[in-house]
Amino acid sequence: MFAKRQSVLATTAGAPPVRRSLRENLAPVGRILKKPPVAVTAAGLLLLAAAALFVTVLGDPRAGAPSARAALKREVAVAAPPPTGLEAFSVGAYGSWQDLAGEGGAAVDPALGGEAVITLPNGATVSGNGAPVTAPRVAASPLPAAPIAGLSQPGPNGPLPTIATDGRVPAQAYARPFRSNGRPRVALIVGGLGLNAVTTRAAIERLPAEVTLSFVPYAEGLQGWIDLARAQGHEVMLEMPMEPTGYPNNDPGPHTLLASGQPADIQARMNWLLGRATGYFGVTNYMGDRFATSDTGMTAFMTILRQRGVAFLDDGSMSRRPGAWARASANRIIDQEQNPTAIVGELNALEALAKGRGQALGAGFSYPVTVEAVARWTADMDARGLQLAPASAMTQRPGR
Repeated sequence: MFAKRQSVLATTAGAPPVRRSLRENLAPVGRILKKPPVAVTAAGLLLLAAAALFVTVLGDPRAGAPSARAALKREVAVAAPPPTGLEAFSVGAYGSWQDLAGEGGAAVDPALGGEAVITLPNGATVSGNGAPVTAPRVAASPLPAAPIAGLSQPGPNGPLPTIATDGRVPAQAYARPFRSNGRPRVALIVGGLGLNAVTTRAAIERLPAEVTLSFVPYAEGLQGWIDLARAQGHEVMLEMPMEPTGYPNNDPGPHTLLASGQPADIQARMNWLLGRATGYFGVTNYMGDRFATSDTGMTAFMTILRQRGVAFLDDGSMSRRPGAWARASANRIIDQEQNPTAIVGELNALEALAKGRGQALGAGFSYPVTVEAVARWTADMDARGLQLAPASAMTQRPGR
């Protein structure tokens, strides 16, 4: 075998080399590269080579930058505790509807105020610092300044309402005068006022004088707010915190009237609440579905109001409870859903109820969207054949 191979090499040794074209030389490589696995591998190597060349020429763009590694661990979310009643009244409950006025939701004296501003849906603004309001302001229709002589007496925590020796009662003397024109009448109560300067001033200056305003007893400068509201023409009420289901986790705040309270305890707590200010014709409940089940508590509550000549208007949840010097219950809550369309829908339902029954009473909270919706909805009530009435006009004396 070796000899045969040697003879072949000797034969071709002297022959000139055969020339091949570049295409012929690369043909075997092309056949290999046409195989899919080889093509993919080659493309990957080419990409890595290009990246290496880029780093070599331009350098690592992150070279020299500080770096660190940290082990991340997802913490288990902890459910936030439910807000107390006092927090529900505070500015935190308003969310994106407003800027804050004062630290921690504390009330600001109307004369001092803050710099918080609400921008209304129509682009107008209202401010809590006494600056001019660019939204349309309702002309003032002042009520007599409080206190009215003979309608209060000293109490352990402040002046308490009382029936005058000549028979005058706070429920009538502090109410806004009303004369029916024969049309179906609608009354509206806007509550939760006094804790936030911006929304309180907006409600006082933006709403018609016939809209009744309800104030939180915890508010600082409460008498100043009530005086301002009456100077604009609004009759006012005071809110009574009452025990709800789930108390004390669901807490309406200090001096809450408890379902377990005896008459002496109810009396002491109401002395504090009623003595916070003067000039209100009536009171309303804040929460209180648990308190409403207590015959002892409700009887003591109504008795005190009746003896002091003060009206009681509830949010509709206590309509079966008679008493007080005068009574009324709201037919609808207008802003359980806080958007303009839903609120106007509730107001329209209230209008239909008034046209069917002759009158209707609605209640809402002082959300900026509620204030603006009520201001716009009430603007053309006359054209719709309605009369806007103060809430006091809806009350009736027990037995009448």
